[in-house]
Amino acid sequence: MQKTSEWLLSFNSQQDQRIRSLLEQRKSKVAKSVTVSVTGGKGGVGKTSVSLKLSQEIAKQGFKVLLIDCDYNLSNTALKLGQPLSNDFFELVCGAKEFDDCLYKDGNFHLLSACNGSLDLFDSEFRLEDVIIDIMSSHEEEFDFIFLDCPAGITRDALTLNAYCDQRIIVVTPDKSSITDSYSLVKVLNSKFGVRTNQLLVNRYRTQSQFEKVVKTLSETIENFLNVRTQVLGGIEHIDIDASKFDSYFLEPAENSFHKNFLKVVNKYTEEISKSKADSEIYFSAQQTLEQEVQ
Repeated sequence: MQKTSEWLLSFNSQQDQRIRSLLEQRKSKVAKSVTVSVTGGKGGVGKTSVSLKLSQEIAKQGFKVLLIDCDYNLSNTALKLGQPLSNDFFELVCGAKEFDDCLYKDGNFHLLSACNGSLDLFDSEFRLEDVIIDIMSSHEEEFDFIFLDCPAGITRDALTLNAYCDQRIIVVTPDKSSITDSYSLVKVLNSKFGVRTNQLLVNRYRTQSQFEKVVKTLSETIENFLNVRTQVLGGIEHIDIDASKFDSYFLEPAENSFHKNFLKVVNKYTEEISKSKADSEIYFSAQQTLEQEVQ
């Protein structure tokens, strides 16, 4: 079995150059859509639920949103929405179906779910990151936001997708392994792809002091040792509720304190994105004017 250190060394310069080329292409223009990976250092931190609720709430604000489930053969996004499993993702990959025919649609919210235990997909030879990036680049002009429910950890596909996206929301829990693994993810993204900014969402904290401790520990360590900026979006308190009822409680809108607090996270996020896009548009406009004057 290949050790992690050996795998990192095998992440060859050709692959690095390809991703850097794609990153430069995105930097060279103001894209209509904002691409966002919802990720984490380890699995089981609530990425899928956060991806779904964040995407749905932003769609309710009038933005056209696409969420792509990147857990390509163990997907459960459709199940969380009460939808049946399908083989649409494989049929899209092999060209048997069109992109639009594979989407679940609810107003401005669009979901491209993956497969679950598809033998056809398991036996096929394709690079997940290449397929997802191709989908994003082909349809970015159709959406305001494209979210990825990204694989956890520092696998090749997860690193590539995280590096390609404009924004990365790292979901972390107060668990020590989650904090440690999130730091490792930020470290590798920074060292391999020069990623210098990430956003942090603390999930399942029980007290305000616990939330503040996680934020302080992780953000200060990242800043001091990696010189990487961490923007804190906020947190989601732990809910003492039966696991079988969690999705309906979390995803369905309700006039309770939990839902209102989550909307604060959504509003802060969209405000920051709107400001960032406005600054980018001003920058590119000035750059184009300067180039015209030089010519």
